[in-house]
Amino acid sequence: MTSHVSSPDLSGPHLRSATGKILRRVVPVFAVMMMCNQLNRSNIGYAQSHLEADLGIGAAAYGLGAGLFFVSYTLFEIPSNVLMEKFGAKIWLSRICVSWGIVSACMLFAQGEWSFYFLRFLLGMAEAGFVPAVLYYLTKWLPNSHRGRANARYAVGALVAFSVSGPVSGPLLALDGAWGLAGWQWMFLMEGLLSVGVGVFAFFWLDSKIEEARWLTPAEQTALTSAIAADDAAAAAGRGTVRGGLLDVVRAPKVPLLCFIYFAVQMSIYANTFWLPSIVRGIEGTNDFTVGFLSSLPWICAIFAMFTLARIGDRTGRRKPLLIGALVVAAVGSYAAAVSTPVIALVMLCVAAMGFKSISPIFWPIVQGTVHPMVVGMAIALINSIANLGGFVAPYGFGLVQERTGSTSWGLIALAAFSLVAACAVFFLSDSSAAPAKEREKASENSPDSGGTAGPPTPVSGTTSH
Repeated sequence: MTSHVSSPDLSGPHLRSATGKILRRVVPVFAVMMMCNQLNRSNIGYAQSHLEADLGIGAAAYGLGAGLFFVSYTLFEIPSNVLMEKFGAKIWLSRICVSWGIVSACMLFAQGEWSFYFLRFLLGMAEAGFVPAVLYYLTKWLPNSHRGRANARYAVGALVAFSVSGPVSGPLLALDGAWGLAGWQWMFLMEGLLSVGVGVFAFFWLDSKIEEARWLTPAEQTALTSAIAADDAAAAAGRGTVRGGLLDVVRAPKVPLLCFIYFAVQMSIYANTFWLPSIVRGIEGTNDFTVGFLSSLPWICAIFAMFTLARIGDRTGRRKPLLIGALVVAAVGSYAAAVSTPVIALVMLCVAAMGFKSISPIFWPIVQGTVHPMVVGMAIALINSIANLGGFVAPYGFGLVQERTGSTSWGLIALAAFSLVAACAVFFLSDSSAAPAKEREKASENSPDSGGTAGPPTPVSGTTSH
């Protein structure tokens, strides 16, 4: 079925200025929130040896606790997004950030395995809904042609967190004994309080709707809402009518496939998040400071790869080949790390991170271009929540493998296999975000940022339903 919907004029001055303001004012706040998010969910990686020494939490218990976070995250993801619709993005995103900061700070009260399990479960409940809420927020504030770069800019907060968590956590761990607190207690306390402060700031900085943003002129508000409405109409064309319920999301043809692909991605991300410091400790002569520094290298490498893929994806609209390539790179890097010496393994994990951690900015625009606009918010929440179970499976599996074999090599090989299967699964997706070359060039020439690297408008004329 073919639809004919007017394409939004990306060269209009009001739309250019509006998108530029959002990329400069709103997206950086999300990047800082994402940095705090990743810092608080993954900092236990640097406390692992201290938790074992002080609380008797072994490798399997540590892996289970790390993974329980994602169980509760999955259970409460969709309910959180339903409440976000009721209370508004401004209040709900701020609440989420403050809540996880408080729970993370309370990790200093952990006394053993069960309290560790409980607090990790509670942290997942507090964080549930954050990523889908941000992604949904961006779909309501930016046209499709700018979402890839916006996703990359906010997602870079996670990479910054991974990059600085070692240098930041190392000195905090070194405060061992100050004011009667262990170093790991100082780490959880200070990094948790940082999130509380950022959440309070976000409440006073963000707006829930475009029409509430006083920093946008009426003309800019009109241009934005018109462009986004045109994108939604194009995405809905040929896909029929849906009621917007969970059943409609589950029945969507490509959603299960998208869930599996992102599940494989999340397995790689969180296996490395929680076990990378342990792998780095295998390098002779390392300590808390050097482990923290070396563990940041893969994430630093991933920053450059992520921005490069996001810009190419926005400019060309051909995100499917980029997704396949990134998954293959992740597979090759993970397998090579499994069969190498610790030093070479670190280099190969840098390669793997450039694959699996650069996927988000090209994956979510594919989702937004595939799923009906009426259910895109719930689809994002469902895909993200199910995929985050990879954050349970991988860390817990790594813990069991290490306890039984004394090595994480088989775990890395399993990650490589999942990445390869996910790369094959991408072939069954349609690359519906691609745009005609002339429209891409026009959008690129008139981009308000990134040196004229704007992405394509959503294809709207002669759109074929998938």
